[in-house]
Amino acid sequence: MNDKTRLTIIIPHYNGKQILDDCLHSLFKNTFKDFVILLIDNGSADGSQKMVKEKYPSVKIIQNKVNKGYAGACNQGIELAQTEYVLLLNNDTVAPEHFLAEMIRAMEQDRLAAMVQPKILSIQDKQFFDYSGGAGGEMDLLGYPFARGRIFDTVEKDKGQYDNFSRRVFWTSGCALLLRKSVISQIGLLDEDFFAHQEEIDLNWRAQLAGFHNLVATNTYIYHYSGYTLRKDNQHKMYLNHRNNLIMMIKNYSLPTLLLVLPIRILFEMATVIADSILWNGKRGKAVLHALSFIFSHPILILKKRRQVQKLRKVSDRAIIANMYRGSVVIDHYVRKRLPYDCVNKFRR
Repeated sequence: MNDKTRLTIIIPHYNGKQILDDCLHSLFKNTFKDFVILLIDNGSADGSQKMVKEKYPSVKIIQNKVNKGYAGACNQGIELAQTEYVLLLNNDTVAPEHFLAEMIRAMEQDRLAAMVQPKILSIQDKQFFDYSGGAGGEMDLLGYPFARGRIFDTVEKDKGQYDNFSRRVFWTSGCALLLRKSVISQIGLLDEDFFAHQEEIDLNWRAQLAGFHNLVATNTYIYHYSGYTLRKDNQHKMYLNHRNNLIMMIKNYSLPTLLLVLPIRILFEMATVIADSILWNGKRGKAVLHALSFIFSHPILILKKRRQVQKLRKVSDRAIIANMYRGSVVIDHYVRKRLPYDCVNKFRR
């Protein structure tokens, strides 16, 4: 790394030699060349390291003996990075040649931007948004995350419908997340206790508490193999999503807001358990009960996290909530049958 290098690309990796090859090949074809790549390998056993050393010798490999998860691997890379910008990038992505230049440009145009994501499109069907972030992340008052172009299992085709919306979003996807290193020095790293799933949303929320905001750059995109590592119907993945989301709410909301919102959210969680046991296979219901059990059995750990986050607060919940979806996306989608565009269009023009 030389003194002029501006970008460190951090790729957490655990097996999947071919997808990693596709990812690296696309990065080195980019027009923006002022970057270094740190591959954080979480114990791959498929020859990935050998392939990288032979085909991409400039890539620095950090070899972990155990799987530290997405958060742990990314934090390793962030701490090693000595550049102005850091890109957290999934190993199962493929970038067009203008991707890096447009992402950097988006950050340079807004000095209060902490993080930015591109459009995330499905590599399996490139006309559709990808499940893992669509055209930017949103959040409703009860803490349920969704994306422009995706609510729960409903995913839209990209017709440019979000291109002229506000560039500000509530959260940016860890699938392809460019962040300003100086902001991370203020708000802290990803929460490694999350292990995987929603740790980037927690980071985005903290950035807003500290007075920054988050963006989507709709003039560029990245293709993603959604669900390559863990299928969305994996029960452990469901558990992590529900558990981490509840922890995030407790950490980031002010106490008055939390006392109002959390009981309602727990009622929604119990409704999920009942509905899943009656209508579906019970897998999500079990994951929710497991998540609630963790929350109620680890109050000291969670409250300690909350105290640390609240010390960052420079912005009131009133301002944070102004950047949230007004209402319940669960009710609007499942009861009122609103599609992603209908919901986002209510408050994001």
